[in-house]
Amino acid sequence: MAILEFIKVVIFGIIEGITEWLPISSTGHMILAEEFLKLNVSPEFWNMFLVVIQLGAICAVIVLYWKRIFPFSIRNISGNRNEPFIKKDIIIMWSKVAVAILPAIIIGLPFDDLINELFFNPLTVALTLIAYGILFIIVERQSRHKTFAINNISELTYRSALFIGMFQVLALIPGTSRSGATIIGAMLIGTSRVVAADFTFFLAIPVMFGASLLKIIKFGFSFSGNEILILLTGMVTAFIVSIFAIKFLMAYIKKHDFTVFGYYRIILGLVVAVYFLLT
Repeated sequence: MAILEFIKVVIFGIIEGITEWLPISSTGHMILAEEFLKLNVSPEFWNMFLVVIQLGAICAVIVLYWKRIFPFSIRNISGNRNEPFIKKDIIIMWSKVAVAILPAIIIGLPFDDLINELFFNPLTVALTLIAYGILFIIVERQSRHKTFAINNISELTYRSALFIGMFQVLALIPGTSRSGATIIGAMLIGTSRVVAADFTFFLAIPVMFGASLLKIIKFGFSFSGNEILILLTGMVTAFIVSIFAIKFLMAYIKKHDFTVFGYYRIILGLVVAVYFLLT
């Protein structure tokens, strides 16, 4: 891989690592970046790369939240005797995640190719950036003096999880933001910002692993050495940057709301719309 191509891949990894977790649309930013930093790859590989690079970001969640997502452990029962046990609260949490991913499976799988064909373009990204930016501001203004009813993931019901999962389906349209859509859905039913973000992170694990596997199967398993290097570089970069992005977001929302991201989306959407209408 040439030095220039390596730099481009690292930039894409940085963009993915930041935007996957902030509610500003990772896929949308990647599509926009590709307009200016075109990788020397086939269109088929690029479409697959857009999704599979997110595995690096997902691995950051697994590392940071391992104790909260892995249900199997060992406890001391007496003296030097240890026994394995299962953390039931984590099993219950994953069962709620399983319910939440159902809408994405039912709608995302059959219409994946059609959605790619119709909506993966800069104009769609611009419109969805603006629309959901406005929605974020509205939701936050309504929540400003509101007491959240759900302040722990254990308080989420299966019905609430399904509702959040239905919002995740909106993220099939690029520019929406998977994290943004699920956070908005969670807040609409009275979920605190921290719990909404946590559940979004956990929900991303099976969804993105499944989406990546689907993309790889469609692309085929015959990668060139250069393509493997591109994927690994992008994922490793996204992983490292995601560690910092997740920590930043969780610290930020403990003291602030999501309004600033709403304004960012609107400004970026307007810039994108003007640029592509004039070119």
